[in-house]
Amino acid sequence: MSARSKARKRALDILFQSDVRGDEVAVTLAAEAKRAAGEPAREASWLYAREIVDGVIDHRDDIDEQISTHSRDWKLDRMPAVDRAVLRIGVWELLFNDQVPPAVAIDEAVELAKEFSTDDSGAFVHGVLARISRSS
Repeated sequence: MSARSKARKRALDILFQSDVRGDEVAVTLAAEAKRAAGEPAREASWLYAREIVDGVIDHRDDIDEQISTHSRDWKLDRMPAVDRAVLRIGVWELLFNDQVPPAVAIDEAVELAKEFSTDDSGAFVHGVLARISRSS
């Protein structure tokens, strides 16, 4: 697994944890930063995970608007928390990170959804991110 794939998983953990616990993402991120300081071997994945989470924090309203607009009859608060977190990562990579090709952002998000969410989540995430990619 590449360092960026590991970073996406770490970012997913932070966003999911924050959502489920009802904590501010910045609080969960700070706790993870403290833990990451003691794990120098995982620094490469931590740096990109932090970039993702900071980006989601900075663009949260725009990201959530894109998800709501393109999710076809699914409200954000009705989605599984894992799907929300995966979509936020995918939308950030699609719209705010020029270093990640759209196909890679979508594929990585779909893989996270397949691994950590429901049987239908991969197709759902793919559909939403594909619509966002086409509209941007």
